[in-house]
Amino acid sequence: MDLTNVRELRNLLYAHNMRPNKSFGQNFLVDRSVLLKIVQAAEIEAQDEVLEVGAGTGVLTRELARRARRVVAVEIERDMLALLEKTTAPYTNVELIARNLLFLNPATVFGQAPYKLVANLPYYITAPTFRHFLESENAPALLVVMVQQEVAQRITAGPGDLSLLGVSVQFYGQPRIVARVPAQAFYPAPKVDSAILRIDVHPQAPLAAQEREGFFRVVQAGFSERRKQLHNSLTHSLHYKNELIRSWLAEASIEASRRAETLSIEEWLRLWEVIKEAQDNT
Repeated sequence: MDLTNVRELRNLLYAHNMRPNKSFGQNFLVDRSVLLKIVQAAEIEAQDEVLEVGAGTGVLTRELARRARRVVAVEIERDMLALLEKTTAPYTNVELIARNLLFLNPATVFGQAPYKLVANLPYYITAPTFRHFLESENAPALLVVMVQQEVAQRITAGPGDLSLLGVSVQFYGQPRIVARVPAQAFYPAPKVDSAILRIDVHPQAPLAAQEREGFFRVVQAGFSERRKQLHNSLTHSLHYKNELIRSWLAEASIEASRRAETLSIEEWLRLWEVIKEAQDNT
């Protein structure tokens, strides 16, 4: 069965009394060239363990299973899970988990073993998915995911156009867009184009786990009022006096008049170190 063939896919869904569920963001990939680009970008090797979230019909699951030692496929929708069991039945190295991906702890599935996350992410849950897995006890070594093109551009943007989401991802790894994917590559076709995004996760995050909450509180404060200058948005959100915020920015060699989207990851880290030291000394 060719799950990238629209006619075969529609017949399969019909036979199981199913149709794409908009509430679960189900847009099924039906372009085999795009499917192969995803798999190639993940550089799957024979000993790899792979996590796929939102497995759907199994079109990607089966390609991963042909290359990896172990594939753990997560799907929450009950009817789709029943279909997935049939489409992946020939592959003994596929394990299915019926769960909301945001409640999956990778450490319980893989222990501390390395794994890759490969997925066609539902649009409505993209940002929470990144945060959940990148912040997990055992984060993936590599992510290759399909996301909205606009989201991929936000994640890969540099200083000047950097967003809170971009900082949140680039803190943990190096993202790059592998390929643009037109809406016509899916059934049914969404209203926007997508992109294949690859994130090479840093072997070690820039800050220890106990410091990250404080760091991201500062970053979120900076982005809380994007049209305002940095010293104002930080003052309003962190509830410190403006003079103190200005002194911290100066110590971090950051102009107080700049806006959050212009700062690099390194500058955010420098600012956090100044603020942390000041807090530790009070």
